[in-house]
Amino acid sequence: MKRLLQPRDFAGDSEEMARALIGATLLVDGVGGRIVETEAYDRADPASHSFSGPTDRNAAMFGPPGRAYVYRSYGIHWCLNFVCREEGHGAGVLIRAIEPLFGIAAMQERRGLDDVRLLCSGPGRVGQALGITRELNGHRLDRPPFEVLPATGRHEIAVGPRIGISKAMEVHWRFGLAGSKFLSRPFR
Repeated sequence: MKRLLQPRDFAGDSEEMARALIGATLLVDGVGGRIVETEAYDRADPASHSFSGPTDRNAAMFGPPGRAYVYRSYGIHWCLNFVCREEGHGAGVLIRAIEPLFGIAAMQERRGLDDVRLLCSGPGRVGQALGITRELNGHRLDRPPFEVLPATGRHEIAVGPRIGISKAMEVHWRFGLAGSKFLSRPFR
């Protein structure tokens, strides 16, 4: 029987969790693959949605660890974050890219393209390919439709600044599977 990550497994700080999730497997209703790129966000971080405190939009980030925080980016794309740390803190890990491994035909249909490399190479693409919607906000990651399995083996992890933010751009909290062709952008 496969071991799913449990809420207690997400109790670490966001930087630690963002690193640990590289190589983990993410499935939503059986569709997904290997996580190859993440970004960490914390309440003390001015780039984080939780920086100014709880709101209706970011309430899930202040909930228990091991839950989904789903938000719309640029009014277009649903993005998936994993809540971490302790309840009330306001930290999470953005899933920036995955290597598609399961349910590729479903992802291709949702995304309207055939190129497997581009199916999940960016947080908006991940959301669309996996069928992420606001209805999943606050859902436990250890219950359907989610399955998150821990990374196995050792992975070389690339580290760099986060993408698409205007604050705390110097913070190197973007993590990726070194050499992966499924990253949203290469690391320098």
